[in-house]
Amino acid sequence: MKKRNIVIHFLVLLMLIVAFGACAATRTHESTGEYIDDSVITTKVKSLLAEDNFLKSFQISVETYQGTVQLSGFVNSQKAVDKASEITRSVKGVKSLKNNLIVK
Repeated sequence: MKKRNIVIHFLVLLMLIVAFGACAATRTHESTGEYIDDSVITTKVKSLLAEDNFLKSFQISVETYQGTVQLSGFVNSQKAVDKASEITRSVKGVKSLKNNLIVK
């Protein structure tokens, strides 16, 4: 009976280790927590860009990976590029910005 309990405890511990390992981040993959954090950052940036009267008419794509936000799309002036950068950098959690907006 005691041996059976030891085996069961060992299996439960092994399952927990595997479960935590599956959720861990690697160089090329985000952990579950990082994915959620990035989703929150993306949503905040998109909503702030949509609220801005100057920028809301442009199609600006926002993607976030491990705290790095990438903006892409077309705008009509450098002022719009600068404003989008300013808004993005103001969001908590943004570690860096790749601004790939193109002035038409």
